[in-house]
Amino acid sequence: QVQLVESGGGLVQAGGSLRLSCAASGSIFSIMGWYRQAPGKQRELAASITKSDTITYADSVKGRFAISRDYAKNTVYLQMNSLKPEDTAVYYCNAIDLYSRVGYWGQGTQVTVSS
Repeated sequence: QVQLVESGGGLVQAGGSLRLSCAASGSIFSIMGWYRQAPGKQRELAASITKSDTITYADSVKGRFAISRDYAKNTVYLQMNSLKPEDTAVYYCNAIDLYSRVGYWGQGTQVTVSS
């Protein structure tokens, strides 16, 4: 059974930093990433990393966010620096199963950036 357990969200002032973690279990994943959904908006990709460490960032987070992956712990991280109020959203971990290519979602973690 695949599980994605997220942690690290919270409230931070503009300019601050947060680190999100997503611990995965139950399979091996080809791609892991973080999506975010702000109130009234569609869910969008923030960052993703493949098993060969190819990384993709949304233009809005380039230079401020850094995604990384610990294969031994089957965990993906999102280091978020220089946070802006527009980064406020629920952040969801996503993982694509290497074998079945089925995508899985975490429960989401709230990130709120105050101005």
